[in-house]
Amino acid sequence: MITFETQLKELKYKVLKEIATLAKNGELNKDSLENISTKIIQGDKPQYRCCVYRERAIVYESARLAAGFKPSPEITSDLEETNEGQIIYVISSACDKCPIDRFTVTEACRGCVQHKCMEVCGRNAITRVAGKAYINQDLCIECGMCKKACPYNAIAEVMRPCKRACPTAALDIDQETKIAMIKEEDCINCGACMAACPFGAILDKSYIANVTKALIDKKKVYAVVAPAVTGQFGPKVTVGQVKDAFKKIGFTDMVEAACGADAVTVHESNEFVERMEEGHKYMTNSCCPGFMSYIEKKFPTEVEKISGTVSPMIATGRYIKKNDADAVVVFVGPCTAKKSEALRPTIKDAVDYVMTFEELAALMGAFDIDPESCENIEVDDGSSFGRGFAQGGGLTSAIQNYVKDKEIDIDFKPVRISGSEELKKTMTLAKIGRLPGNFIEGMMCEGGCIGGPGNMVSIMKSRPQLNKFSKESSKQAVLENDKIKDFEDVNLER
Repeated sequence: MITFETQLKELKYKVLKEIATLAKNGELNKDSLENISTKIIQGDKPQYRCCVYRERAIVYESARLAAGFKPSPEITSDLEETNEGQIIYVISSACDKCPIDRFTVTEACRGCVQHKCMEVCGRNAITRVAGKAYINQDLCIECGMCKKACPYNAIAEVMRPCKRACPTAALDIDQETKIAMIKEEDCINCGACMAACPFGAILDKSYIANVTKALIDKKKVYAVVAPAVTGQFGPKVTVGQVKDAFKKIGFTDMVEAACGADAVTVHESNEFVERMEEGHKYMTNSCCPGFMSYIEKKFPTEVEKISGTVSPMIATGRYIKKNDADAVVVFVGPCTAKKSEALRPTIKDAVDYVMTFEELAALMGAFDIDPESCENIEVDDGSSFGRGFAQGGGLTSAIQNYVKDKEIDIDFKPVRISGSEELKKTMTLAKIGRLPGNFIEGMMCEGGCIGGPGNMVSIMKSRPQLNKFSKESSKQAVLENDKIKDFEDVNLER
Protein backbone atom coordinates (compact mmCIF):
# COMPACT_ATOMS: atom_id res chain seq x y z
CA MET A 1 0.00 0.00 0.00
CA ILE A 2 1.60 3.24 -1.19
CA THR A 3 1.42 6.15 1.22
CA PHE A 4 1.90 9.83 0.38
CA GLU A 5 3.66 12.48 2.42
CA THR A 6 1.58 15.32 0.95
CA GLN A 7 -1.71 15.84 -0.86
CA LEU A 8 0.24 17.18 -3.84
CA LYS A 9 2.09 13.89 -4.27
CA GLU A 10 -1.15 11.96 -4.03
CA LEU A 11 -2.84 14.16 -6.64
CA LYS A 12 0.14 13.82 -8.97
CA TYR A 13 0.03 10.05 -8.48
CA LYS A 14 -3.65 9.91 -9.43
CA VAL A 15 -3.04 11.86 -12.65
CA LEU A 16 -0.04 9.75 -13.66
CA LYS A 17 -1.88 6.53 -12.86
CA GLU A 18 -4.79 7.56 -15.06
CA ILE A 19 -2.42 8.34 -17.94
CA ALA A 20 -0.71 4.95 -17.59
CA THR A 21 -4.05 3.17 -17.38
CA LEU A 22 -5.34 4.88 -20.52
CA ALA A 23 -2.10 4.05 -22.36
CA LYS A 24 -2.33 0.43 -21.19
CA ASN A 25 -5.87 0.17 -22.57
CA GLY A 26 -5.02 2.00 -25.81
CA GLU A 27 -7.43 4.81 -24.94
CA LEU A 28 -5.12 7.80 -24.56
CA ASN A 29 -6.52 10.68 -26.66
CA LYS A 30 -7.89 14.23 -26.36
CA ASP A 31 -11.30 13.18 -25.09
CA SER A 32 -9.94 10.80 -22.48
CA LEU A 33 -7.53 13.49 -21.23
CA GLU A 34 -10.43 15.87 -20.68
CA ASN A 35 -12.35 13.18 -18.79
CA ILE A 36 -9.51 12.69 -16.29
CA SER A 37 -10.29 16.00 -14.59
CA THR A 38 -13.90 15.06 -13.83
CA LYS A 39 -12.91 11.55 -12.78
CA ILE A 40 -10.38 12.79 -10.23
CA ILE A 41 -12.26 15.93 -9.12
CA GLN A 42 -15.79 14.74 -8.46
CA GLY A 43 -18.82 16.52 -7.04
CA ASP A 44 -19.31 20.24 -6.53
CA LYS A 45 -17.27 20.77 -3.37
CA PRO A 46 -13.63 21.81 -3.91
CA GLN A 47 -10.91 19.98 -1.98
CA TYR A 48 -7.83 22.09 -2.66
CA ARG A 49 -8.78 25.34 -4.43
CA CYS A 50 -11.44 28.00 -4.57
CA CYS A 51 -13.76 25.96 -6.79
CA VAL A 52 -13.95 22.61 -8.55
CA TYR A 53 -13.68 24.31 -11.95
CA ARG A 54 -10.21 25.59 -11.17
CA GLU A 55 -9.27 22.22 -9.71
CA ARG A 56 -10.37 20.49 -12.92
CA ALA A 57 -8.47 22.99 -15.07
CA ILE A 58 -5.32 22.24 -13.07
CA VAL A 59 -5.80 18.49 -13.39
CA TYR A 60 -6.33 18.85 -17.13
CA GLU A 61 -3.10 20.82 -17.61
CA SER A 62 -1.29 18.30 -15.40
CA ALA A 63 -2.70 15.40 -17.42
CA ARG A 64 -1.50 16.93 -20.68
CA LEU A 65 2.03 17.23 -19.32
CA ALA A 66 1.87 13.74 -17.79
CA ALA A 67 0.95 12.42 -21.24
CA GLY A 68 3.94 14.18 -22.81
CA PHE A 69 2.08 17.16 -24.28
CA LYS A 70 2.38 20.87 -23.58
CA PRO A 71 0.28 22.16 -20.67
CA SER A 72 -2.22 24.73 -21.86
CA PRO A 73 -4.08 27.50 -20.02
CA GLU A 74 -7.08 26.81 -22.22
CA ILE A 75 -8.64 23.57 -23.41
CA THR A 76 -7.79 23.34 -27.09
CA SER A 77 -8.01 20.69 -29.74
CA ASP A 78 -4.24 20.59 -30.10
CA LEU A 79 -2.08 18.04 -28.30
CA GLU A 80 1.21 19.68 -29.07
CA GLU A 81 4.38 17.81 -28.16
CA THR A 82 6.57 19.61 -25.62
CA ASN A 83 9.95 21.02 -26.57
CA GLU A 84 12.15 17.92 -26.61
CA GLY A 85 14.83 19.42 -24.37
CA GLN A 86 12.56 21.11 -21.84
CA ILE A 87 11.29 18.97 -18.95
CA ILE A 88 9.99 21.40 -16.32
CA TYR A 89 6.85 23.47 -17.00
CA VAL A 90 4.60 25.85 -15.09
CA ILE A 91 0.94 24.86 -14.76
CA SER A 92 -0.48 28.37 -15.10
CA SER A 93 -3.91 27.64 -13.59
CA ALA A 94 -2.24 26.24 -10.45
CA CYS A 95 0.08 29.19 -9.84
CA ASP A 96 -1.04 31.22 -6.83
CA LYS A 97 0.52 34.39 -8.31
CA CYS A 98 2.01 34.84 -4.81
CA PRO A 99 1.15 38.49 -3.98
CA ILE A 100 4.50 39.05 -2.29
CA ASP A 101 6.45 42.29 -2.15
CA ARG A 102 10.06 41.19 -2.02
CA PHE A 103 11.27 44.01 0.24
CA THR A 104 9.13 45.53 3.01
CA VAL A 105 9.89 47.75 6.00
CA THR A 106 9.23 46.09 9.37
CA GLU A 107 8.42 47.49 12.80
CA ALA A 108 12.14 47.43 13.57
CA CYS A 109 12.57 50.65 11.57
CA ARG A 110 13.66 53.50 13.87
CA GLY A 111 13.04 56.29 11.40
CA CYS A 112 16.67 57.29 11.81
CA VAL A 113 18.02 60.64 10.72
CA GLN A 114 20.75 59.16 8.56
CA HIS A 115 18.18 57.21 6.45
CA LYS A 116 20.78 55.25 4.47
CA CYS A 117 18.00 53.22 2.82
CA MET A 118 16.70 56.34 1.07
CA GLU A 119 20.16 57.45 -0.01
CA VAL A 120 21.10 54.19 -1.72
CA CYS A 121 17.80 53.74 -3.57
CA GLY A 122 18.40 54.64 -7.20
CA ARG A 123 14.68 54.74 -8.02
CA ASN A 124 13.57 57.03 -5.17
CA ALA A 125 11.21 54.28 -4.10
CA ILE A 126 11.73 54.92 -0.37
CA THR A 127 10.15 57.85 1.43
CA ARG A 128 9.37 58.74 5.05
CA VAL A 129 5.79 58.15 6.14
CA ALA A 130 4.75 58.80 9.75
CA GLY A 131 8.40 59.11 10.67
CA LYS A 132 9.46 55.74 9.26
CA ALA A 133 10.71 54.42 5.93
CA TYR A 134 8.14 53.30 3.37
CA ILE A 135 8.79 51.42 0.10
CA ASN A 136 6.65 52.34 -2.91
CA GLN A 137 6.31 48.92 -4.58
CA ASP A 138 5.35 50.51 -7.91
CA LEU A 139 8.81 52.09 -8.10
CA CYS A 140 10.86 49.36 -6.39
CA ILE A 141 13.00 47.22 -8.71
CA GLU A 142 13.95 44.79 -5.92
CA CYS A 143 17.69 45.49 -6.08
CA GLY A 144 18.11 44.93 -2.35
CA MET A 145 20.39 47.93 -1.73
CA CYS A 146 18.08 49.27 1.00
CA LYS A 147 18.22 46.00 2.93
CA LYS A 148 22.02 45.98 2.79
CA ALA A 149 22.24 49.60 3.94
CA CYS A 150 19.82 49.47 6.89
CA PRO A 151 21.79 49.41 10.19
CA TYR A 152 18.82 47.87 12.04
CA ASN A 153 18.08 45.02 9.59
CA ALA A 154 14.61 46.52 9.51
CA ILE A 155 13.92 45.65 5.88
CA ALA A 156 12.65 42.13 5.36
CA GLU A 157 13.18 40.12 2.19
CA VAL A 158 10.60 37.56 1.11
CA MET A 159 10.86 35.69 -2.19
CA ARG A 160 8.58 33.23 -3.90
CA PRO A 161 9.81 29.75 -2.94
CA CYS A 162 10.08 28.68 -6.58
CA LYS A 163 12.17 31.71 -7.50
CA ARG A 164 14.40 31.34 -4.44
CA ALA A 165 15.03 27.66 -5.19
CA CYS A 166 16.12 28.15 -8.81
CA PRO A 167 19.94 27.99 -9.03
CA THR A 168 20.21 29.65 -12.44
CA ALA A 169 17.58 32.43 -12.15
CA ALA A 170 15.55 30.66 -14.84
CA LEU A 171 12.37 31.02 -12.78
CA ASP A 172 10.89 34.46 -13.40
CA ILE A 173 7.57 36.21 -12.84
CA ASP A 174 5.39 37.59 -15.61
CA GLN A 175 4.95 41.25 -14.63
CA GLU A 176 1.43 41.48 -16.05
CA THR A 177 -0.15 38.23 -14.87
CA LYS A 178 2.18 37.60 -11.88
CA ILE A 179 2.29 33.95 -12.95
CA ALA A 180 5.59 32.11 -12.65
CA MET A 181 7.40 31.50 -15.92
CA ILE A 182 10.49 29.54 -16.91
CA LYS A 183 13.20 30.99 -19.13
CA GLU A 184 14.05 27.80 -20.97
CA GLU A 185 17.43 29.09 -22.13
CA ASP A 186 18.56 29.24 -18.48
CA CYS A 187 16.69 26.21 -17.13
CA ILE A 188 18.71 23.10 -16.22
CA ASN A 189 15.60 20.98 -15.48
CA CYS A 190 16.84 20.21 -11.96
CA GLY A 191 13.32 20.32 -10.53
CA ALA A 192 14.25 22.54 -7.58
CA CYS A 193 11.38 24.92 -8.33
CA MET A 194 9.00 21.98 -8.66
CA ALA A 195 9.97 20.68 -5.23
CA ALA A 196 9.75 24.15 -3.69
CA CYS A 197 6.32 25.22 -5.01
CA PRO A 198 3.71 24.55 -2.27
CA PHE A 199 0.87 24.76 -4.78
CA GLY A 200 2.05 22.05 -7.17
CA ALA A 201 2.12 24.61 -9.98
CA ILE A 202 5.36 23.30 -11.50
CA LEU A 203 5.57 19.79 -12.93
CA ASP A 204 7.88 17.65 -15.03
CA LYS A 205 7.11 16.15 -18.42
CA SER A 206 6.46 12.42 -18.15
CA TYR A 207 7.28 9.48 -20.39
CA ILE A 208 4.99 7.12 -18.51
CA ALA A 209 2.70 6.72 -21.53
CA ASN A 210 5.66 5.83 -23.79
CA VAL A 211 6.95 3.25 -21.31
CA THR A 212 3.49 1.74 -20.87
CA LYS A 213 3.03 1.43 -24.62
CA ALA A 214 6.42 -0.31 -24.96
CA LEU A 215 5.35 -2.80 -22.29
CA ILE A 216 1.97 -3.45 -23.92
CA ASP A 217 3.68 -3.94 -27.28
CA LYS A 218 5.75 -6.71 -25.59
CA LYS A 219 9.06 -5.01 -26.27
CA LYS A 220 12.11 -6.05 -24.29
CA VAL A 221 12.04 -3.31 -21.69
CA TYR A 222 14.84 -3.13 -19.12
CA ALA A 223 14.79 -0.97 -15.99
CA VAL A 224 17.98 0.69 -14.78
CA VAL A 225 17.24 1.65 -11.18
CA ALA A 226 19.08 4.21 -9.09
CA PRO A 227 20.16 3.04 -5.61
CA ALA A 228 18.02 5.83 -4.11
CA VAL A 229 15.04 3.53 -4.69
CA THR A 230 15.56 2.12 -1.20
CA GLY A 231 12.75 3.11 1.13
CA GLN A 232 10.70 4.80 -1.58
CA PHE A 233 7.77 2.41 -1.17
CA GLY A 234 7.89 2.02 2.58
CA PRO A 235 10.50 0.76 5.06
CA LYS A 236 9.40 -2.85 4.61
CA VAL A 237 9.75 -2.98 0.81
CA THR A 238 13.14 -4.29 -0.32
CA VAL A 239 14.87 -3.58 -3.61
CA GLY A 240 14.39 -7.28 -4.40
CA GLN A 241 10.63 -6.77 -4.14
CA VAL A 242 10.87 -3.73 -6.42
CA LYS A 243 12.72 -5.90 -8.95
CA ASP A 244 9.94 -8.50 -8.77
CA ALA A 245 7.39 -5.73 -9.24
CA PHE A 246 9.14 -4.66 -12.45
CA LYS A 247 8.99 -8.21 -13.78
CA LYS A 248 5.32 -8.56 -12.88
CA ILE A 249 4.58 -5.34 -14.79
CA GLY A 250 6.27 -6.79 -17.85
CA PHE A 251 9.88 -5.61 -17.75
CA THR A 252 12.43 -8.09 -19.04
CA ASP A 253 14.82 -7.36 -16.19
CA MET A 254 15.99 -4.77 -13.68
CA VAL A 255 19.65 -3.80 -13.39
CA GLU A 256 21.14 -1.66 -10.63
CA ALA A 257 22.64 1.61 -11.81
CA ALA A 258 25.19 0.94 -9.08
CA CYS A 259 26.73 -1.62 -11.41
CA GLY A 260 27.45 1.15 -13.92
CA ALA A 261 28.60 3.34 -11.03
CA ASP A 262 31.43 0.90 -10.28
CA ALA A 263 32.55 1.01 -13.91
CA VAL A 264 32.33 4.80 -13.87
CA THR A 265 34.47 4.90 -10.71
CA VAL A 266 37.27 3.04 -12.46
CA HIS A 267 37.08 5.14 -15.63
CA GLU A 268 36.75 8.48 -13.86
CA SER A 269 39.56 7.66 -11.41
CA ASN A 270 41.92 6.89 -14.26
CA GLU A 271 40.81 10.03 -16.07
CA PHE A 272 41.53 12.08 -12.94
CA VAL A 273 45.04 10.62 -12.69
CA GLU A 274 45.73 11.44 -16.35
CA ARG A 275 44.48 15.01 -15.99
CA MET A 276 46.58 15.67 -12.90
CA GLU A 277 49.67 14.27 -14.62
CA GLU A 278 48.98 16.62 -17.54
CA GLY A 279 48.99 19.58 -15.19
CA HIS A 280 45.28 20.30 -14.79
CA LYS A 281 44.38 22.13 -11.59
CA TYR A 282 41.13 20.30 -10.94
CA MET A 283 38.37 18.12 -12.41
CA THR A 284 34.67 17.83 -11.62
CA ASN A 285 32.38 14.82 -11.72
CA SER A 286 29.84 14.36 -14.50
CA CYS A 287 27.36 11.94 -12.90
CA CYS A 288 24.94 14.70 -11.83
CA PRO A 289 23.32 16.22 -14.95
CA GLY A 290 22.01 19.19 -12.95
CA PHE A 291 25.52 20.10 -11.80
CA MET A 292 26.94 19.58 -15.29
CA SER A 293 24.30 21.83 -16.89
CA TYR A 294 24.80 24.38 -14.12
CA ILE A 295 28.48 24.70 -15.02
CA GLU A 296 27.65 24.92 -18.73
CA LYS A 297 25.18 27.76 -18.22
CA LYS A 298 26.71 29.71 -15.33
CA PHE A 299 30.43 28.92 -15.51
CA PRO A 300 31.11 28.27 -19.22
CA THR A 301 34.84 28.94 -18.80
CA GLU A 302 35.04 25.87 -16.54
CA VAL A 303 33.27 23.40 -18.86
CA GLU A 304 36.54 21.79 -19.90
CA LYS A 305 37.07 20.78 -16.25
CA ILE A 306 34.02 18.50 -16.33
CA SER A 307 34.88 14.81 -16.47
CA GLY A 308 34.52 13.21 -19.88
CA THR A 309 33.18 10.01 -18.29
CA VAL A 310 29.50 9.16 -18.71
CA SER A 311 27.13 8.87 -15.76
CA PRO A 312 26.20 5.48 -14.24
CA MET A 313 22.83 5.76 -16.02
CA ILE A 314 24.44 6.00 -19.45
CA ALA A 315 27.09 3.38 -18.65
CA THR A 316 24.46 0.84 -17.57
CA GLY A 317 22.22 1.67 -20.51
CA ARG A 318 25.05 1.07 -22.99
CA TYR A 319 25.96 -2.14 -21.17
CA ILE A 320 22.41 -3.47 -21.57
CA LYS A 321 22.19 -2.49 -25.24
CA LYS A 322 25.57 -4.07 -25.94
CA ASN A 323 24.15 -7.38 -24.73
CA ASP A 324 20.67 -6.94 -26.23
CA ALA A 325 20.36 -4.84 -29.37
CA ASP A 326 16.55 -4.89 -29.11
CA ALA A 327 16.48 -3.55 -25.56
CA VAL A 328 14.34 -0.57 -24.58
CA VAL A 329 16.13 0.97 -21.61
CA VAL A 330 14.22 2.92 -18.96
CA PHE A 331 16.13 4.66 -16.21
CA VAL A 332 14.18 5.04 -12.96
CA GLY A 333 15.39 7.43 -10.29
CA PRO A 334 14.65 10.57 -8.27
CA CYS A 335 15.99 13.05 -10.83
CA THR A 336 14.16 15.18 -13.41
CA ALA A 337 17.44 16.41 -14.94
CA LYS A 338 18.15 12.81 -15.99
CA LYS A 339 15.31 13.19 -18.49
CA SER A 340 17.21 15.94 -20.29
CA GLU A 341 20.55 14.12 -19.89
CA ALA A 342 19.16 11.15 -21.81
CA LEU A 343 18.49 13.50 -24.74
CA ARG A 344 22.05 14.83 -25.06
CA PRO A 345 23.13 14.17 -28.68
CA THR A 346 26.33 12.24 -27.92
CA ILE A 347 24.75 9.85 -25.41
CA LYS A 348 21.09 9.57 -26.41
CA ASP A 349 21.73 6.08 -27.75
CA ALA A 350 21.96 4.64 -24.22
CA VAL A 351 18.62 5.33 -22.55
CA ASP A 352 15.23 5.49 -24.26
CA TYR A 353 13.12 6.88 -21.42
CA VAL A 354 13.55 8.23 -17.91
CA MET A 355 11.01 7.91 -15.11
CA THR A 356 10.99 9.22 -11.55
CA PHE A 357 10.03 7.16 -8.51
CA GLU A 358 6.72 9.07 -8.46
CA GLU A 359 6.03 7.79 -11.97
CA LEU A 360 7.11 4.27 -11.04
CA ALA A 361 4.57 4.27 -8.21
CA ALA A 362 1.85 5.32 -10.67
CA LEU A 363 2.93 2.63 -13.16
CA MET A 364 2.65 0.01 -10.42
CA GLY A 365 -0.80 1.32 -9.59
CA ALA A 366 -1.94 1.15 -13.22
CA PHE A 367 -0.82 -2.49 -13.44
CA ASP A 368 -2.32 -3.34 -10.00
CA ILE A 369 1.05 -4.30 -8.55
CA ASP A 370 1.66 -3.86 -4.82
CA PRO A 371 5.41 -4.02 -4.10
CA GLU A 372 4.75 -5.17 -0.53
CA SER A 373 3.15 -8.33 -1.92
CA CYS A 374 6.02 -9.09 -4.30
CA GLU A 375 8.72 -11.69 -3.81
CA ASN A 376 12.09 -10.58 -2.46
CA ILE A 377 14.30 -11.84 -5.28
CA GLU A 378 18.08 -11.52 -5.35
CA VAL A 379 19.63 -8.15 -6.20
CA ASP A 380 23.41 -7.86 -6.08
CA ASP A 381 24.70 -5.98 -9.10
CA GLY A 382 26.65 -3.12 -7.55
CA SER A 383 29.23 -2.73 -4.82
CA SER A 384 28.54 -0.93 -1.56
CA PHE A 385 30.44 2.05 -3.00
CA GLY A 386 28.47 2.01 -6.26
CA ARG A 387 25.25 2.12 -4.27
CA GLY A 388 26.70 4.99 -2.27
CA PHE A 389 26.55 7.25 -5.36
CA ALA A 390 23.00 8.06 -4.26
CA GLN A 391 24.12 10.48 -1.57
CA GLY A 392 26.60 13.30 -1.33
CA GLY A 393 30.18 12.09 -0.92
CA GLY A 394 29.42 8.68 -2.38
CA LEU A 395 31.40 9.17 -5.58
CA THR A 396 34.37 10.56 -3.66
CA SER A 397 34.38 7.55 -1.33
CA ALA A 398 34.29 5.20 -4.32
CA ILE A 399 37.27 6.90 -5.97
CA GLN A 400 39.21 6.88 -2.70
CA ASN A 401 38.51 3.16 -2.36
CA TYR A 402 39.66 2.45 -5.92
CA VAL A 403 42.83 4.56 -5.62
CA LYS A 404 43.70 2.81 -2.36
CA ASP A 405 43.09 -0.70 -3.70
CA LYS A 406 45.10 -0.01 -6.86
CA GLU A 407 47.84 1.65 -4.80
CA ILE A 408 47.87 4.67 -7.13
CA ASP A 409 50.29 7.36 -6.03
CA ILE A 410 48.16 10.46 -6.52
CA ASP A 411 47.27 13.45 -4.35
CA PHE A 412 43.47 13.22 -4.33
CA LYS A 413 41.96 16.26 -2.57
CA PRO A 414 38.18 16.17 -3.03
CA VAL A 415 35.70 18.96 -2.35
CA ARG A 416 32.26 17.48 -1.66
CA ILE A 417 29.31 19.81 -2.23
CA SER A 418 25.54 19.55 -2.67
CA GLY A 419 22.84 22.15 -3.10
CA SER A 420 22.86 25.28 -5.24
CA GLU A 421 24.40 27.62 -2.65
CA GLU A 422 27.44 25.39 -2.10
CA LEU A 423 27.78 24.80 -5.83
CA LYS A 424 27.83 28.53 -6.60
CA LYS A 425 30.39 29.28 -3.89
CA THR A 426 32.68 26.40 -4.85
CA MET A 427 32.57 27.02 -8.59
CA THR A 428 33.31 30.71 -8.02
CA LEU A 429 36.41 29.74 -6.02
CA ALA A 430 37.41 27.29 -8.76
CA LYS A 431 37.02 29.94 -11.44
CA ILE A 432 39.35 32.38 -9.67
CA GLY A 433 41.89 29.68 -8.86
CA ARG A 434 41.22 29.42 -5.12
CA LEU A 435 39.63 25.97 -4.94
CA PRO A 436 40.86 24.13 -1.79
CA GLY A 437 41.26 20.84 -3.65
CA ASN A 438 41.68 19.22 -7.06
CA PHE A 439 38.42 17.31 -7.49
CA ILE A 440 34.86 18.60 -7.13
CA GLU A 441 32.04 16.19 -6.43
CA GLY A 442 28.99 18.32 -7.08
CA MET A 443 25.38 17.23 -6.53
CA MET A 444 22.63 19.68 -7.42
CA CYS A 445 20.17 18.34 -4.82
CA GLU A 446 20.77 18.81 -1.10
CA GLY A 447 22.26 15.60 0.26
CA GLY A 448 22.60 14.07 -3.19
CA CYS A 449 20.16 12.02 -5.25
CA ILE A 450 18.17 10.91 -2.20
CA GLY A 451 17.12 14.56 -1.95
CA GLY A 452 15.86 14.64 -5.53
CA PRO A 453 12.50 16.16 -6.61
CA GLY A 454 11.11 12.88 -7.99
CA ASN A 455 11.31 10.97 -4.73
CA MET A 456 8.31 9.49 -2.96
CA VAL A 457 9.68 10.04 0.55
CA SER A 458 11.90 12.58 2.27
CA ILE A 459 15.65 12.20 2.63
CA MET A 460 15.30 11.60 6.37
CA LYS A 461 13.29 8.44 5.70
CA SER A 462 15.29 7.13 2.77
CA ARG A 463 18.86 7.67 4.01
CA PRO A 464 18.81 4.90 6.70
CA GLN A 465 17.37 2.49 4.12
CA LEU A 466 20.09 3.38 1.61
CA ASN A 467 22.86 2.87 4.15
CA LYS A 468 21.44 -0.53 5.04
CA PHE A 469 21.11 -1.51 1.36
CA SER A 470 24.70 -0.48 0.65
CA LYS A 471 26.02 -2.64 3.46
CA GLU A 472 24.04 -5.64 2.18
CA SER A 473 26.13 -5.84 -1.00
CA SER A 474 28.47 -8.81 -1.11
CA LYS A 475 30.97 -6.54 -2.90
CA GLN A 476 32.41 -4.26 -0.21
CA ALA A 477 34.94 -2.68 -2.58
CA VAL A 478 34.71 -1.34 -6.12
CA LEU A 479 37.18 -3.85 -7.55
CA GLU A 480 35.30 -6.74 -5.97
CA ASN A 481 32.59 -6.26 -8.58
CA ASP A 482 33.44 -8.77 -11.33
CA LYS A 483 30.91 -7.12 -13.63
CA ILE A 484 33.36 -4.28 -14.22
CA LYS A 485 35.04 -6.61 -16.71
CA ASP A 486 31.79 -6.71 -18.68
CA PHE A 487 32.09 -2.95 -19.19
CA GLU A 488 35.52 -3.16 -20.82
CA ASP A 489 33.94 -3.12 -24.29
CA VAL A 490 31.41 -0.44 -23.34
CA ASN A 491 32.13 3.13 -24.40
CA LEU A 492 32.30 5.19 -21.19
CA GLU A 493 33.14 8.50 -22.90
CA ARG A 494 30.55 11.27 -23.11
